[in-house]
Amino acid sequence: MNEHRLSFSNAAFLAKIPPRLEFLNNPTRGLDMKIVLKAVRVLLATGFVSWAVPAAQAATPMPSPPELITSQGVLRAGVRCDQPPYGFQDGSGAFAGVETDMARQIADWIFGSKDKVEFTCVTAENRIPQLTGKRVDLLIATLGVTPERQRVIDFSIPYRWGASGLLVRADSPFQKVADLDHHTVVMPKGTVQAKWFEDMMPGVKTLRLNTAADSLQALKQGRADGYAHDAATLVVAAAQDKSLRLLNDPYQTSEVSIGLRKDEPTWKTYLDAAVERMHAEKLFRVWVEKYVSAEARPYYLEFFETPRPDEN
Repeated sequence: MNEHRLSFSNAAFLAKIPPRLEFLNNPTRGLDMKIVLKAVRVLLATGFVSWAVPAAQAATPMPSPPELITSQGVLRAGVRCDQPPYGFQDGSGAFAGVETDMARQIADWIFGSKDKVEFTCVTAENRIPQLTGKRVDLLIATLGVTPERQRVIDFSIPYRWGASGLLVRADSPFQKVADLDHHTVVMPKGTVQAKWFEDMMPGVKTLRLNTAADSLQALKQGRADGYAHDAATLVVAAAQDKSLRLLNDPYQTSEVSIGLRKDEPTWKTYLDAAVERMHAEKLFRVWVEKYVSAEARPYYLEFFETPRPDEN
């Protein structure tokens, strides 16, 4: 059995999440959300993630970017604006998050300036149409790689992996995902969770709403029995609201990549090299440290710095 098997209990944080926690702790950026997952300090207590940052490496040579990008003089990036710490807008309205900094870094490598990027807020539902409609050059927007999406767009090599979770009301009887069979589960439109429930639990009635906030509200109002989304998003929701509970039953891991249009091989080659360089230069660690409190960093760094776990 893979010793890195997917399980929230392996991290031992669920039982330790108090009702109210600080999450992002970076007051210099004016963040609205300050909820720290103090319980995650026990995550990876065995130390299989190394915390030592190696000495600075020589810059990795990059291939030439496509002329279409260089000629327009700016990188147009589709990012999430409601998914901290990956993509959000801070208290001043500025774009922030790990994925927004990825876009800034790509712009810096292409144009020599991190300011040469134009951000567009995208949702789970409209992000692919924004890309295929040529309103953005790429998506760095919590975009999981699925066969259905691969038929429509192309992807870079993955930069992290993610898992799905299920949030329920604290007073509900549900203990595992299977308990929700023949019940109603809400989720944002365009997310991978809807397809998973269609394929794996067809007895579940899915309620698909426009945003994560709408989905959370539907659960709290009793219009749904569970709320399915990325586990990292649901951990935050459970920490914020003691009336909610995250099931210790993660499911459906997927790799997360940069999205680009089909038939753009030069752009794909460049983005693959960019992701490789980000990993080689430990930039994901820098960005996680920038946006996530010390207590919560191990939880998020696991997604960037460890292999995708075995679901079996």
